Amino acid sequence: MTRGELPDYPWDLMAPYRERAARHPGGVVDLSIGSPVDPTPELVREALAEASDAHAYPQTTGTDELRSEIVAWFARRRGVHGLTTAHVLPTVGSKELVALLPFLLGLGEGDVVVHPCAAYPSYEMGAVLVGATAMASDDPAEWPAATKLVWLNSPGNPDGRVLTIEELRAAHERAAELGAIIVGDECYAELGWEGEWADAPVPSLLDPRVIGDSRHNTLVAYSLSKQSNMAGYRTAFIAGCSTVIGRLTTVRKHAGLMVPQPLQAAMLAALRDDVHVAEQKERYRARRALLKPSLEAAGFRIDRSEAGLYLWATEGRDAWESIGRLADLGIVAGPGHFYGVHHPEHVRVSLTASDERVQAASERLRAAAAA
Repeated sequence: MTRGELPDYPWDLMAPYRERAARHPGGVVDLSIGSPVDPTPELVREALAEASDAHAYPQTTGTDELRSEIVAWFARRRGVHGLTTAHVLPTVGSKELVALLPFLLGLGEGDVVVHPCAAYPSYEMGAVLVGATAMASDDPAEWPAATKLVWLNSPGNPDGRVLTIEELRAAHERAAELGAIIVGDECYAELGWEGEWADAPVPSLLDPRVIGDSRHNTLVAYSLSKQSNMAGYRTAFIAGCSTVIGRLTTVRKHAGLMVPQPLQAAMLAALRDDVHVAEQKERYRARRALLKPSLEAAGFRIDRSEAGLYLWATEGRDAWESIGRLADLGIVAGPGHFYGVHHPEHVRVSLTASDERVQAASERLRAAAAA
């Protein structure tokens, strides 16, 4: 297993644009990174505090109570039935899972890890860390025989794309042909906005309409960071094929990867309550309703973005030029260059800023359009 050379951290390139935005008299509106700004629900914080006498080591698998609650959540919120506690595993946030999964599965040189064309960089980094080859492709027919791991991301980060049942099924069938493990990163699944996803749940890779009655080599990752404002808690989980879950559990035991006991209690509280999730979704809906038409008025076209936490916008010119224009308005966004080579003219605009800051961004964009 040979680790590839790691690139420089891309967000370091944003420093001059952040400085440029900071000179705006109304202050910076940071819409670049999707880090929640709203309070963590009180019920979650109370659960954390009550479980703070955590003198013993936690279990890598999590408590039976937590795993049972994850199973119940999948049935209630994702339409995925028939899971047992052997089919789920808590993780220390979702990013460590994404970045470490090729290692945990024993992948290395000669193996191919497929990920979306518009993609969260950690999919590629996971392959680089073990010396595997990362391949950006949204077409299952392109996936080569050496493919060992396939990442899907629906709703997508950065583009908000939702994969239909038919698209998920096609990807699942191709992965099965190749003998590859396929994983659906579904961390934004509660945030559907447009088209059929405004009313219907975003479909899961574990939906029986996709996989039939077999979960073989099929996994789904989920995080509480967005829907419950728990990004600082690093609480997530994975579900699906019990054989793969068992393999991951064994490696994670040896590596000492375990969710702290107080955080497991916080996860339980969050998973049991749907009210705070609906309330948070409405906050994002209101911010999106301000930002989307304001960006369009300022000359941006919004592509995809039917779900998720971002607006995928383009002026039809290089993303760095758009980043510069936004910086002159005191607005910081993310260039499409950070999400692969396929979208050099797009910028990612996050909904994770306070109501006041989103209002300020909206006003600046509309003033620029009027000028």
